[in-house]
Amino acid sequence: MANIHLVMAAVVVVLLVSLSSTSTSASASAISTKQQKQSLRFSEKGEFRILQVADMHYADGKTTPCKDVLPQQFEGCSDLNTTAFLRRIIAAVKPHLIVFTGDNIFGLDAKDAVYSLNAAFSPAVSSDIPWAAVLGNHDQESTLSRAGVMKHIVGMKHTLSQFNPPEVDNIDGFGNYNLEVRGVEGSAFENKSVALFNIFCALGRGKLKDLAQYFVLRAYKNKPEAQEAPAPGLAYFHIPLPDFASFDSSNFTGVKQQGIGSASVNSGFFTTMAEAGDVKAVFVGHDHINDFCGELAGIHLCYGGGFGYHAYGKAGWDRRARVVAASLEKTENGGWGGVKSIKTRKHLDNQLLTAVDAQVLWSH
Repeated sequence: MANIHLVMAAVVVVLLVSLSSTSTSASASAISTKQQKQSLRFSEKGEFRILQVADMHYADGKTTPCKDVLPQQFEGCSDLNTTAFLRRIIAAVKPHLIVFTGDNIFGLDAKDAVYSLNAAFSPAVSSDIPWAAVLGNHDQESTLSRAGVMKHIVGMKHTLSQFNPPEVDNIDGFGNYNLEVRGVEGSAFENKSVALFNIFCALGRGKLKDLAQYFVLRAYKNKPEAQEAPAPGLAYFHIPLPDFASFDSSNFTGVKQQGIGSASVNSGFFTTMAEAGDVKAVFVGHDHINDFCGELAGIHLCYGGGFGYHAYGKAGWDRRARVVAASLEKTENGGWGGVKSIKTRKHLDNQLLTAVDAQVLWSH
């Protein structure tokens, strides 16, 4: 069973990947009927692409002005530029899953949270591509509470988001859930779980370590015999860990243009991931004009880069999105085996949607 363990919060998301020929794990059995009808699976080419959208900061649409753009870009620039970018990048990348990693709306400028949420996610909904979302630190600042925002997201079309796992009643926050990813259609894994996303959204930063341990341990509680080592994993957060401050321009790819907006208290979440041994890369948002990716203790720590036009940015520095692509290994008989590699790149919102900073995060 390939496990992709995705932990998201207002503050997080984690993704682990492993493969075996066993059936669906117990932790995946709680997935709702709605989710099962819209199965995630590796493509016929043995790929699974994830589009990360960080910090849309959507507000009221056409009447909401852009921030930090060039003078010649300002007239007529609004939330609709964010919508246009999202439609273009979805069409170009053709992701198998779209992940919104918080601050989807900017509540302080959103008169009606329901309207803003519907408008912000509309390109994903209309694309018919499965998508998942968690909350950032601004989503609940409009007319809905954090619980209300998450409940609305769960009710939207094509979302795989859940409010919380039905079997768990003691996790802090809203938006804790699992998503199963199946094998290539027509392969031996067609009706078996080859990936599992564990997603959580937590308000209390101090509890991140406990939440991480809960999801990591549950993912491997019933470790399949065919799985000889922990799965290579990816983690998506909204707010970066203090460990992101460990880099300078000599040891990362991309740019660092602002300070690291992490919590003042180190929760030990990075240590938890390092000890688990499966997480190979972490992706965050929150600090919009950072987009670097560097390696620390065997784990890549990466920013997605700011996406939304109502979010603060830097004039002349294109809004951007990050793509992660996991590829399966071809077997000698022409079938599909384990995960061969995990790669990432960013796309800029310019005329060509230019791809930059391609990196191999992990390879087998």
